[in-house]
Amino acid sequence: MTAHAAFRPAVVTLLVGIGAFFLLVGTIGLLRLPDVYNRMHATSKATTLGAASIFLAGFVHFGPAGAGLVSLVGILFLFATAPTGVHMISRAAQRMDIGFAGDVTWPTASDRVDDPTDD
Repeated sequence: MTAHAAFRPAVVTLLVGIGAFFLLVGTIGLLRLPDVYNRMHATSKATTLGAASIFLAGFVHFGPAGAGLVSLVGILFLFATAPTGVHMISRAAQRMDIGFAGDVTWPTASDRVDDPTDD
């Protein structure tokens, strides 16, 4: 067994472990955080990192052809769709007047600090 052949399973195991950790953190955030906006943030960031790590492990395991290529396409699809989906959920929650936890409110025009470089 060459050094390269022994190195690949270690990298795959590491990437799957990292992915599982981030997916677990996202799940805990979904269960523990107080409102839809906080939950959305926790799950989108952690899920993107977790799933991307597992897809990357698939690429390392299978190589650049076949299933490995599908893994890379999965990463691209994930990075293209996750932010869009989160943005749409956030806008829908805002339009349904779903508030924040605590005394946090949406910023208004009067809350804007004038920036002298903005002219």
